[in-house]
Amino acid sequence: MGTLLACAASILFLLPAQAAQDDTHALARDIFKQLIEINTTDSVGSTTAAAEAMAQRLRGAGFPREDVQVAGPNPRKGNLVARYRGTGPGRPILLIGHLDVVEARRSDWSMDPFQFVEKDGYFYGRGTQDMKGSDAIWVADFIRLKGEGYKPARDLILALTADEEGGSSNGVDWLLKNHRDLVDAEFVLNSDGGGVNTIDGKPVFVTMDGSEKLYGDYQLTVTDPGGHSSIPTPDNAIYHLADALGRLEHYQFAFELNPVTRAHFESLAKVMPPDVAGDMRSILKTPPDRAAIARLSRNPIYNSELHTTCVATRLDAGHANNALPQMARANVNCRILPGHTREQIRQELVRVVNDPRVGVRYLANDGKTLTDRAPDALGYTPVQLREDVMKPLERIAGQMWPGAPVVPSMSTGASDGVYTNAAGLPTYGISGIAIDLDDVRAHGRDERVRTESYYQGLEFYYRYLKAVAGGR
Repeated sequence: MGTLLACAASILFLLPAQAAQDDTHALARDIFKQLIEINTTDSVGSTTAAAEAMAQRLRGAGFPREDVQVAGPNPRKGNLVARYRGTGPGRPILLIGHLDVVEARRSDWSMDPFQFVEKDGYFYGRGTQDMKGSDAIWVADFIRLKGEGYKPARDLILALTADEEGGSSNGVDWLLKNHRDLVDAEFVLNSDGGGVNTIDGKPVFVTMDGSEKLYGDYQLTVTDPGGHSSIPTPDNAIYHLADALGRLEHYQFAFELNPVTRAHFESLAKVMPPDVAGDMRSILKTPPDRAAIARLSRNPIYNSELHTTCVATRLDAGHANNALPQMARANVNCRILPGHTREQIRQELVRVVNDPRVGVRYLANDGKTLTDRAPDALGYTPVQLREDVMKPLERIAGQMWPGAPVVPSMSTGASDGVYTNAAGLPTYGISGIAIDLDDVRAHGRDERVRTESYYQGLEFYYRYLKAVAGGR
């Protein structure tokens, strides 16, 4: 009888906890759905609509109106800034995430990319991986913490912003230049970086981005007088451009390590298969093993961590089917290792192309402005691995994903961390969402995230925010 009573008491104890979790998950799913179904592309969408929707949710949860603001340079490019007031004098922690998403054509997808779909254990939709899942998690966790009466020891500032993926109104840059007081902080947590890396759903390692590559677009252009296509010449603009791109295809930029990537490969070597682990240790030697570099570089992910990479992403040529082309051009997108400038890479592209007829110009982030010289600003220096950031991360990751070590990493993409770091705000790329290493669909077709991964990310940041902000 005593055993039965004890079991009944345990069940009754668990019921409220389960109900609370169900409510939290339902809220987080509803916010996620709402964000996915608000089109925030640069072409026709509006980050203002998404920012206002999230502001309404936060105000409805009890955040004062003066602590939840939407501001931006024009009606379509609004940014949400919400402040969760703390009780102590410590400087705030800034949380950044972007609301905009890359373009998505319905014809490219097997479903409507701007319709939230739950199917076979996944959430589908443009932005599920990059990065409306993380945006929704932060809003849901702010609401959950507020509902529990949590009082952080320092302010938490949430900034959900415009034009990280492109466009001329980057929200983080605009806020830093026009409203620095709203977002000034001791350090920044950027959930557009890092994450839980899995194989078939099994956690392997957890990354923390302490550095990132520098983004740069370059336009390769060839012009020609053209003429009638019945009289072809070997001096065809398209052929010149194709030859230049072929040389770029087979070119490899120099191998380099920095403190973050060195720590990254040191940590990965502890969990990788013996042959891969051996190569990782070999590239850390002085001098590094060139054969090991070559083997690792065959893996696209490792290659992008070891080298600057430049790849052709767009082509445009000709003006009629029956005419020789008067112009041929290509966009080359580069991701540049820290310590190098965009102008240095432009000059290297000129040497690689090795054709005076092919012009190499820098295309600014607005996607419109072309210049004969690129900016001389360096990619930012890798951040110091602060204990008050890393220790809670290691502890909570160890609880949630036992056996998966926390690995410092360099983002091979680019994020708004380029603006916050340049402004003197050390930025750490940390996400609790797990994605299979062979299922990275950000910017791609049928973008998705596991439902379980999303809810684990929700729980991770709930714990992590309390750990880094302190309070009760």
